[in-house]
Amino acid sequence: MTKPVNLAPMMVPTTTSSSGAIRSPKTAELVARTLRRMIVDGQLKEGDFLPHEAELMTHFQVSRPTLREAVRVLESERLVEVRRGSRTGARIRIPGPEIVARPAGLLLELSGTSLKEVMQAREVIEPAAAEMLAETGNAEAFDELQKIIDVDLEEAYENDTLAQASVMFHRRMIELSGNSAMAMIAGMLHEIAERHIASTINEGPMTRAQYNKLIRSYQKLVDLVRAGDGPGAAAHWQRHMKNSNQALLAGHENTRVRDVMD
Repeated sequence: MTKPVNLAPMMVPTTTSSSGAIRSPKTAELVARTLRRMIVDGQLKEGDFLPHEAELMTHFQVSRPTLREAVRVLESERLVEVRRGSRTGARIRIPGPEIVARPAGLLLELSGTSLKEVMQAREVIEPAAAEMLAETGNAEAFDELQKIIDVDLEEAYENDTLAQASVMFHRRMIELSGNSAMAMIAGMLHEIAERHIASTINEGPMTRAQYNKLIRSYQKLVDLVRAGDGPGAAAHWQRHMKNSNQALLAGHENTRVRDVMD
């Protein structure tokens, strides 16, 4: 059943084109903008359905084609899901970092970004996130990271999916730090890092001794953040990332992102 929604009034802003001329947005853009703001403000939540077409048409005083164009705009932004032939209408879907990961990866490819630059970005972001996690994290967050170490990484090592599980540990550490901007950037770099680490592992499979050393480093991070030692966590993870990047970039000093993503 569709939840009742208090529809917001539609504002009529203007935009300035590259030539300096004032342009009034199309009606469909205005409708999409109002609905988008309602999603951002939480008036429309994950899983909610948009009100029926007739109600929206009456509220916005627009035609059915205009309304459907507005919904298509939101659909292209991955904010709504429309099942063709369904009578329930468009359903709200709150996207995650993956919505920008692919376009961002493409931009890095087009700009000729090197793999070294991507790894340097991770080396800057992750120690800061580790410090934040130590200072603001809770037992639930620490327990989740511990489970990844105790269960997910061990299973991944046995199943030859260590690259994916390792990158997920890094990503979840950042997400659990509570800094959404850092989490978004980590999501953008996720696939690039995962692909390169997987290819590096395939070049020379990780031995049990190397795996145990990796786990000890992960465990030390969890112990430090659980103890609330922000500076210690940041310093440890800075060393970890620096050593890890040196190993991962050996022989790939001139590799570009486009080479990894091919």
